[in-house]
Amino acid sequence: MSTVDQSCAPACADLEPHRPGSDGYRRIMVAMFAAGMATFVLLYDVQALLPELVRAFDISPTRGTLALSLTTAALAVSLLVAGPLSEVVGRTRLIHVALWSSGAVALACAVAPTWETLLGLRMLQGITLAGLPAVATAYLREELHPSAHGRAFGLYIGGTALGGMAGRLVTAPVADLAGWRWGLAAAAAFALVCAALVAWLLPASRHFTARPAGARVALGQARAAVRDRALVALYVLGACAVGALVAVLNALGFRLSAAPYDLSVGTISLVFLVYALGSVSSAVSGRVADRIGRRSTIPAGCAIALAGVLLTLSGSLPFVVLGVAALTIGFFCIHGLASGWVTARAHLAGVSTGQAAAFYLFAYYVGSSVFGNLGSAAWSHAGWPGVVALASALLLTVSAMVAVLRHTPALVEPARVA
Repeated sequence: MSTVDQSCAPACADLEPHRPGSDGYRRIMVAMFAAGMATFVLLYDVQALLPELVRAFDISPTRGTLALSLTTAALAVSLLVAGPLSEVVGRTRLIHVALWSSGAVALACAVAPTWETLLGLRMLQGITLAGLPAVATAYLREELHPSAHGRAFGLYIGGTALGGMAGRLVTAPVADLAGWRWGLAAAAAFALVCAALVAWLLPASRHFTARPAGARVALGQARAAVRDRALVALYVLGACAVGALVAVLNALGFRLSAAPYDLSVGTISLVFLVYALGSVSSAVSGRVADRIGRRSTIPAGCAIALAGVLLTLSGSLPFVVLGVAALTIGFFCIHGLASGWVTARAHLAGVSTGQAAAFYLFAYYVGSSVFGNLGSAAWSHAGWPGVVALASALLLTVSAMVAVLRHTPALVEPARVA
């Protein structure tokens, strides 16, 4: 386990990046997959438990959703700090600190005595979780050979998608058997095992060089990242796309636990198996975009997601699940392409790719927090049609941003368009 990345940089600068098939490459891939799973297990472990938390603390669904939305809000803000911080303290150090501290906070959540204490700990959870997403792509880009970047990023994203699914599937069955506290404890234990695996496997940075920047430089980079029209459209697109997904998933537990379904928390959690389709969707849409371009592929994802949201209006449980599956497929198509588009566009526009990625993730998690909470409010005040109306409006906003992108002049370099 590396603790000081900077000390290795001068001695290791002439070492070749890890190539596919090498021992270092395999260690990095397993470690980053585990890190991605741990992070998203802890981020979403409360989502399947929302009906249980509402009953346990005698609160409204809107207040209950704060257990997730405050975490994502804290994560969003912390990302703006964690990225620049990693330029000073190093990538691997921040990854290890994030994983171990997040696991410790998760254990504390399981024994929180009051609702207010739980919310405070969940906000702290968002702060500690920010370390991994803030530096993951930077670490992979620095330490791996360029020929491995595409597949490495895809595998990391796959780990986060499966982590989001596992966060629901680990907690709910345990909560059915032993209560929500044991469900959260199970998620914490899972994350700590992943943290130990990362500590054992993740190689120290060999190509990281500390680059502390002053406030003036940071502000200049930030201004550049919000001046480009296409980048701003991508930030809004990401916020609204994830907002539609989280709004539906937050309210889904309340709908399926009520009449006429009356499903248990454990049974409802099985719906989140559709997240596996997200990994497939992201990979397939990426290959399609390589052939026909992002501008032509993202609208298909929007259409699939919107059709899925409308399908959930059916009272038939199989059609509801099918609608959630279509929404998930469409969302991962949109998010997978948009997140890659941000860095490609920033590079061609002469904008710091790290700063642009940080703004995208900030918008993404703010959208998850705000619109996710609005989804529960819509359920409380207007039932499922209110949730569908909110999600549909967000997806139509995504479509509007796609229109903005299609009418924004492309920045071109040989054989590439962003």
